[in-house]
Amino acid sequence: MTSSDLPNINTGLFRAPTNDDLFAAAPSDHKPRILLLYGSLRKRSFSRLAVEEAARLLEAMGAETRLFNPRGLPLADAEDASHPKVQELRELVQWSEGMVWCSPERHGAMTGIMKTQIDWIPLSMGAVRPTQGKTLAVMQVCGGSQSFNAVNQLRVLGRWMRMVTIPNQSSVPKAFMEFDDNDRMKPSAYYDRIVDVMEELVKFTLLVRDRSDYLTDRYSERKESAEELSKRVNQRSI
Repeated sequence: MTSSDLPNINTGLFRAPTNDDLFAAAPSDHKPRILLLYGSLRKRSFSRLAVEEAARLLEAMGAETRLFNPRGLPLADAEDASHPKVQELRELVQWSEGMVWCSPERHGAMTGIMKTQIDWIPLSMGAVRPTQGKTLAVMQVCGGSQSFNAVNQLRVLGRWMRMVTIPNQSSVPKAFMEFDDNDRMKPSAYYDRIVDVMEELVKFTLLVRDRSDYLTDRYSERKESAEELSKRVNQRSI
């Protein structure tokens, strides 16, 4: 196929992906950096307990983890982005190479606490895109029978935030029965699934973290940037 077969393409900006380009970056040797978010402010929050278990597993697999406490985070746009909790969240997002989102299911959906955290994460901050190309694992805890409404919604948000959402996921039914008096998760198939999810998250994070810029490099955005540059360079002096 020649360029004449693609009359709508700017050939100077069109690039065919290659193995050489994809694997050009030398792998990083620091620990994968994973941020964990949970969606409840209850004193005994099962979404928090679930991500604490996930964090233990991630650290055993060689990752560095941080948990964000959403208490005190204002509703989106209720305060300026300079609010200390907003700044704390955004700095953690920029620090991270991957994330875990875990929400309780309330009224068949994720909680407002979970959504507020995600709403405060912008698609871009100047020249920095805090979430694009980063990995994501989604989880939920249920008060009753097993459901997947919250994780399905979280997947939609992950895609919207241009994240690499891993295939596996976790949904823990009757979460109040799955943790002991020391707030540790009991042995079960649900615990094993969380192990699976964290293992997959670390694998995907190692796979893409050094290549996220290349993986998210888009023809349409290269074209838009070139057009904007051309306008600036070619504008008449005032």
